[in-house]
Amino acid sequence: MPVSDLDIDLASYIDHSLLQPSATPEQVKQLCQEAFKYNFPAVCVYPTAVKQAADLLYDKRTQVCTVIGFPTGANTSAVKLYEAREATENGATELDVVINLGWLKTQQSDLIYREIAQICEETGQTVKAILETAVLNEAEIRLAGEICLDAGVAYLKTSTGWFGGATVDTVRLLREITGGQIGIKASGGIRTLEQAVALIEAGATRLGTSRGIELMRQQREVDK
Repeated sequence: MPVSDLDIDLASYIDHSLLQPSATPEQVKQLCQEAFKYNFPAVCVYPTAVKQAADLLYDKRTQVCTVIGFPTGANTSAVKLYEAREATENGATELDVVINLGWLKTQQSDLIYREIAQICEETGQTVKAILETAVLNEAEIRLAGEICLDAGVAYLKTSTGWFGGATVDTVRLLREITGGQIGIKASGGIRTLEQAVALIEAGATRLGTSRGIELMRQQREVDK
């Protein structure tokens, strides 16, 4: 179906992201202003920027999301939990947590479950489990998804963007795994309106991207 024929409120899907290690406070401020202007559901920033973003978006609809154990997921569980607690105290209401891929590869499901479940329980925030699907086979994606679903996450997220991005086939697989019980965040390499629409059609309920403003511009061009 042509993009122009679709009735999608694109802005309502975008986690407006700034995950460049060199990001400055001025860039964080601009990110928050843009998210408020377009009514994006969330901004996604590094933990050091959470307090600034939370202050800028105080009493606004746009939520503050941050990343935990990013980008490898190889931090200890105690460090991830501390990071998640601190982020929550600083104003984050959404936590994108990278799972431990080494544990997944060796099928240590109980360790992954305990780590994610503890973060969900002790923070009480919206947790999105980052599976890093680009480095997993289908069986591993299914296992990771089922563990995180049982642990109480609110979303499964495809990728950090550091090792590969979201694909339509992966989003469809996550949709099958979740059965619509929780959300799906597609992230990494989303540069065009066509990509965004295809991922939404496949089942994505959030899009993690640093190109939210460009996507909105592309949508305006199509709507003319």
